[in-house]
Amino acid sequence: MAEKSFKMNAKDFKEVIDNLYDEIMIFDDDYNLIYLNNASMRHYGIQKTEFIGKKFSDLDEVYWGNSTLPDVYQKKKIVAKRQLTNLGVDIITISVPILDDDGNIKYVGQNVNDIYYKNEFDEKRQIASDIFDSNDNDEEAELFIYGSEKMSAILSMVHKIKNIKSPCLILGETGTGKSHLAKYMHQNSKRNKNLFVSLNCACMNPNLLESELFGYVKGAFTGANTNGKQGLVEIADGGTLFLDEISEIPFDLQAKLLQFIQNQEFIPVGGNQSKKVNTKIVTATNRSLKKMVEQKAFREDLYFRLNTFEITIPPLRERIEDLRVLIDYYLTLYNKWYYRKCTISKEALNVLLKYSWPGNVREVAHVLEKIIVLTKNQEIMIGDLPKTLFELNNKQNYLSDGEDRSLNELMSEVEKKIIMECYNKNKTSVGVAKELKISQPKAYRLIQKYIADE
Repeated sequence: MAEKSFKMNAKDFKEVIDNLYDEIMIFDDDYNLIYLNNASMRHYGIQKTEFIGKKFSDLDEVYWGNSTLPDVYQKKKIVAKRQLTNLGVDIITISVPILDDDGNIKYVGQNVNDIYYKNEFDEKRQIASDIFDSNDNDEEAELFIYGSEKMSAILSMVHKIKNIKSPCLILGETGTGKSHLAKYMHQNSKRNKNLFVSLNCACMNPNLLESELFGYVKGAFTGANTNGKQGLVEIADGGTLFLDEISEIPFDLQAKLLQFIQNQEFIPVGGNQSKKVNTKIVTATNRSLKKMVEQKAFREDLYFRLNTFEITIPPLRERIEDLRVLIDYYLTLYNKWYYRKCTISKEALNVLLKYSWPGNVREVAHVLEKIIVLTKNQEIMIGDLPKTLFELNNKQNYLSDGEDRSLNELMSEVEKKIIMECYNKNKTSVGVAKELKISQPKAYRLIQKYIADE
């Protein structure tokens, strides 16, 4: 039988490649970018036409770091690396050398995938629940990085209540590690051979939250699975169910949740027979449930049931000892990930230690990763730090930390932040003097006072 012939003209072929979700880059034999598809807008925020024709040296360390290209030209082998773009997109780049008949580089083709980044595509398919099997190898989940007495006391309490069936409520600002602490509690408990099931209540459609938690029977509602569906409280039987952002659970569903917590029994949506399970409930929120109770937005009886054991994780600005440990941890971690050997200068470290970290531990991790990926030199200097670390926080209350400081001390703190931000931007005392409209000698003295002598 004759083999079928399938044809596609060059114009249609290019249209397909241009619109692939993954980024496709092609370099010639001399580091010139000769093709890039439309994914460039998602990764770099710039049209492909502004890239094509440019040298690799004009793009590297500006739009990405930890590049694969030099290794490919040198080794003439496939190279894959994880990178971070100028927009903060976490990408995996695989570069493939195309050789001529003599074994020389003819082209280098790159496939760039951002599956590790929460982009718009992911958000449209976002799943609010996550099921974690403790038998899986997850070393990071077993770690809890700290160095302060406050966190030591919290972990001591966790070990006291880890095997108690009663609910636990974890409070704290965004990024303090509430979900991490819940998983840590599960992994160190007798339930660790069973599942840890996590649900972010804020990510679920409120109308679907009941069926997500308690499941439903066949024919429960239009569009339901013909075989019914098992709920998360049943999936977590014998293990732990972690309900993040518990403050967002609809008021009319709170009574059913309370009944389940008290009796460990539930009736699936559309069903008429109760089921009994053995599931530990751990919840978390960054909101004040007590205030929500006062505002009649949260059931008082459910609140008191959830906070049988209550843990509040302090913000990072209140446990500076942890900050230094976390910086060292993430510096080591990301050096390993990206094959770097970065160190932090004394001046840059002082900036990191003085910053208030409103995003807490999560922000520390993201900032350290970005710095290590994008910095050119081995030693991280002040100029390598993100500008956000130097921005004044207009909402900061300088009198709220309980310290007995004079007006001069408070003004000196504000002056220091201004000088550091301006120096990071201009890099020279002349530039600082011009922008702040002061003399160059004064600018130099202030830089020495607040940065060079730190």
